[in-house]
Amino acid sequence: MTVRAPLPRWNPARPPAYTEAMLCPRDQTQLLVEFHDGIEVDHCPTCNGRWLDHHEMDELEARVAPDPNYRRGMIEYARRESELNCPVCGKRMLAFNYRANPLELDRCEDEHGWWLDAGEVGRVRDLIEERVRGLHRAASAEESWGQFLKGLGGGVKGRFGRKR
Repeated sequence: MTVRAPLPRWNPARPPAYTEAMLCPRDQTQLLVEFHDGIEVDHCPTCNGRWLDHHEMDELEARVAPDPNYRRGMIEYARRESELNCPVCGKRMLAFNYRANPLELDRCEDEHGWWLDAGEVGRVRDLIEERVRGLHRAASAEESWGQFLKGLGGGVKGRFGRKR
């Protein structure tokens, strides 16, 4: 993990609001730019939380599950108003349970990004890995069931002894 000097700087992938230093939504400490798992994120040196721009959450999930089919599905469950304000626009963010798990994340309603408290980046990674393993297990079970049915030979008979 490499830590660089704090903002300001210009990055074409970020909206113009990022030309000024951002403050942590938890403790108002100036966020520092770092590379975490090859993704540029803004890090709070005080509370160890991380701000991920909207596309950076997709990148984080894609590092664990490169196949977009494994990342399909609703991300936000049980949405409600957060206690935090977006460090980009200052609006109150939304809190939600990430992929119906007991992991609460915060997101800017205007899609500026996501706030992950200390340790939550790792938990997101773990939940995506668990999701991929579950999908692999389901596909394997379905294939095994198909092989089992094939092994019964000639098909399955209906109530009157005729093949369906």
